[in-house]
Amino acid sequence: MNGHANEALELFHRMQLLPQVTLNAVTLLSVLPACGHLAALEEGKWIHDYVVRNGFEVDVPMGTALIDMYAKCGSIEIARQLFDGMSKRDLIAWNAIIGGYGMHGHGSEALELFSQMQQTGMKPDHITFIGILTACSHSGLVHEGRQCFDCMSREYCITPRLEHYACMVNLFGRAGCLDEAEVLINNMPLEPDAGVWGTLLGACRVHCNIELAERAAEHLFQLEPKKAGNYVLLSNTYAAAGRWDGVAKVRAMIKDMGLTKSPGCSWIELENRVHSFLVGDKSHPQSEEIYAMWECLLEQMKKAGYVADRSFVLHDVEDDDKEFIIGTHSEKLAIAFGLLRTSPATRIQITKNLRVCGDCHSAIKYVSKIVSREIIVRDPNRFHHFRDGLCSCGDYW
Repeated sequence: MNGHANEALELFHRMQLLPQVTLNAVTLLSVLPACGHLAALEEGKWIHDYVVRNGFEVDVPMGTALIDMYAKCGSIEIARQLFDGMSKRDLIAWNAIIGGYGMHGHGSEALELFSQMQQTGMKPDHITFIGILTACSHSGLVHEGRQCFDCMSREYCITPRLEHYACMVNLFGRAGCLDEAEVLINNMPLEPDAGVWGTLLGACRVHCNIELAERAAEHLFQLEPKKAGNYVLLSNTYAAAGRWDGVAKVRAMIKDMGLTKSPGCSWIELENRVHSFLVGDKSHPQSEEIYAMWECLLEQMKKAGYVADRSFVLHDVEDDDKEFIIGTHSEKLAIAFGLLRTSPATRIQITKNLRVCGDCHSAIKYVSKIVSREIIVRDPNRFHHFRDGLCSCGDYW
């Protein structure tokens, strides 16, 4: 979609208002990826219903597009139903469902599908292995991931690409095997790119490994000297370890180079409209009600045992200020808005442009139990399904 999913949906809406224009399969196939990108589930469901109502053939391309859309919109169960109902499946369809399970952290299911695909005689490609390795990394299946990586070249003569090495670094990094990740990078037959080093730096942030983070960041700064996110990630690693001198040094570099970082943003789709929130955002017309809702939830959460994890506040400020900052993260505001605008028992789903922080992850578990609702959060790494105080990731992300 070239990064313009909102514009694509807006054009689609305008197109429907033109009486002389009839929607065809090409149009629908073009707009479904935009729905997936924005996690616009209701919009995607409308298109699916339109396909059925108007007698369009749900052939392999249309079925695959719907599978991909539902998976990216958090409805992996519907995606699987569509996949199981296909009379014919090509490699792209298999990759879509395997990749979908990977995004949702269902490693065992992805591996089972991979086995089924092999039994049909369908040969995997490099995209298949990206989906499988992603699924393994999000599920902590280090042994299985290593086996899949090895079988790429041994059984299928597929030479691992940089994306596959990044997946393996992610697999080792999430599991805390940082030394193994670094050894893999140092012995790669390819020159590691920013994706590989960035993945390692992200793992260092999670496990607070300052020494390795500095080495990874040095490579990143050489490869992408103008990308603010790399500097922010190193700064966050210092902050998580309480190294405020390091934070100050990196932020000075960002300022001196004139770089600007992307703010955390979360959005939620309601009544075919996408509502966006930034950290500390008060621009929404219902801002006062949103903050009141969160304060009400926070009071109940604290009674249930919630304690804000201030280590995720990346500023050296007083504890009261830290609690306020962390309490206004964009995903919390989006969830509060969703609770205000939907009926009880309705599933809440939000999307965030950055990795969900540990405190928000803990807070949402409490909220899901207090309000007795399923809350789904999609960040750049994976989906989190919160139900009754638990998360589908098992706190492994």
